[in-house]
Amino acid sequence: MRQLYSSGSSYEQTLGYSRAVRVDDTLYVSATAAGGPDGRIVGNNLYAQTRYILQKLEAVLTEAGFALADVVQSRLYVTDIAQWREAGRAHGEVFGDIRPALTLLHVLPFVDPEMLIEIEITARRSAAG
Repeated sequence: MRQLYSSGSSYEQTLGYSRAVRVDDTLYVSATAAGGPDGRIVGNNLYAQTRYILQKLEAVLTEAGFALADVVQSRLYVTDIAQWREAGRAHGEVFGDIRPALTLLHVLPFVDPEMLIEIEITARRSAAG
C-alpha cells in the first residue's frame, strides 16, 4: 500500500514530491525546514530550529499513524558544521532512548539563508504496530 501525505505547500505539485510517503509499514518523510505556518523561519539558531523541526516531524508521524519510537533513521543537513553540537543536543533530547541511525551532513546554504538545518526521517513499524 502506498499513501501520500501533503503539507499543503504549492511546491509539492510544482516539484513533484510529497511531504511524506507511506509504503506498507515504512514512512519516508522529506527534508523538513523550520518554516512556520506563515512561511517564516522559526528560531534564529540551530538548536531552536532543530527543536521546531522535530515537533513538525512528530506531527507528520502522528498523522500517518507512527510515533517517534518508530523512527529508524534521521538525517540532519546543517549549514554551519561548527554548530553541529547544538543540532545534536536537540536531536538527543528527542531521540536519546530511541537512538535511530543518524547521518549528519554539512551542506551549502539553503535557498533561504535563515534556514540553518533541514531534517529528514524514515520510520518503520512492526507488522503488529
